[in-house]
Amino acid sequence: MIGWRRMAVGLSSVRLQATVAATLVVALTLGVVALLLVILLRGSLESSAGAEAARKAEAAAPLVETIEIAPGTPVRVPAEKSKAGVVRLQDGTVSAVADPDVVLTADKAEAINQWAEPGQYAVAGMKVTTQTGPAMLWSRASLAGASDALRTLYGALLPGMPAVLLVVAAMTWFSVGRTLAPVAAIRAKVADITARDLHQRVPVPSSKDEIAALAITVNGTLDRLETAVETHKRFVADAAHELRSPIATLRARLELAEPSELTKEALADIERLQSLAADLLMLAKLDAGEPLRSAELDLGQVAAEESLRVRRRPEVRVELDIEPDVVMKGSRAHLDRLVTNLTDNAVRHAASTVCVRVHAEADEAVLEVLDDGPGIPFEQREAVFDRFTRLDEARARDAGGAGLGLPIARDIAALHQGSLVYAGGGFIARFPLCHM
Repeated sequence: MIGWRRMAVGLSSVRLQATVAATLVVALTLGVVALLLVILLRGSLESSAGAEAARKAEAAAPLVETIEIAPGTPVRVPAEKSKAGVVRLQDGTVSAVADPDVVLTADKAEAINQWAEPGQYAVAGMKVTTQTGPAMLWSRASLAGASDALRTLYGALLPGMPAVLLVVAAMTWFSVGRTLAPVAAIRAKVADITARDLHQRVPVPSSKDEIAALAITVNGTLDRLETAVETHKRFVADAAHELRSPIATLRARLELAEPSELTKEALADIERLQSLAADLLMLAKLDAGEPLRSAELDLGQVAAEESLRVRRRPEVRVELDIEPDVVMKGSRAHLDRLVTNLTDNAVRHAASTVCVRVHAEADEAVLEVLDDGPGIPFEQREAVFDRFTRLDEARARDAGGAGLGLPIARDIAALHQGSLVYAGGGFIARFPLCHM
């Protein structure tokens, strides 16, 4: 399927379309020019042959006035007249030939087709008067020279036209490719730009043409987009940061207040607000693309420490299956948050057991957080990584998160050149392994 799509894209490329269009236009032009050339050359050569035949007839006309055409009587012409090249006939029969290209007949239609075959000769006729009365003087000129010239032209056109078309196609392909090279560079650069590196810009070609204008326009759009995204990030970060102080103050007051059902519910809501503010602040930092403070660390140690800190349900136990010395390079704070989010999610949905596993596999450090809960339907296994996604809308708000824990975990995995997916009975994160 992918091969067919690539083929369709190739067949619909501007470069190919321009090459085909240019080649077809040149082929049509060359065909029309060649046809006109053949027609004009044929007409010119046949006109020349007809003029030659007429000249012969005009030259022989004065010599036939004294010739008698009589049945049974040979025509005698003086020697000086026979040099003029007139064919003497008696009743349409050749009696002597001085020039095979000139005949004199009493009947203007007699034996002309056999004497001058159509397509082989150009024929000119002239009415003359002999001593025996009106007659018809015919002359012919061979068209063999015209045929030879046309054959030579065909021999040049037949191999020449495909060669010219091949050169045109190659030059068009090369020229359009060079013209579109900046467009390919712009497309490749735009494809690489993500929300984390909006500071990048597409290359602007030195040519002051439409493609350069396109690159400038794209860079202007990226400028505006970067400004808008940065404004949004600052707003989210500032809002989350500003919320932390009043939320902490409110929580302290509620904790000091007289215990009651109302204060208990208010404290639960305050905890959710604190968690949401922390998540928003973390997202703002991840989106801002802050550089990681990386160091070599043991993924098993991080997983063991953070998974045991997660607030548990009494009926759910957390089991550890940790392989030692699974070392990777990363940020301890970010990986703590990833393990916490995954384990907290598993505890909330498990029936009785959560298993946290860490092991090395090939060149990867693998973290698995599995639970015996109902699992995630196959068609929704990518949707859970969308922000603010909550698959179970019927569960209580205080029992579930805000839908930011898994998106944050995947962003942290991607920031460490790793991946996070749902497979089987839980989430699996993979990171590049540091070799000792």
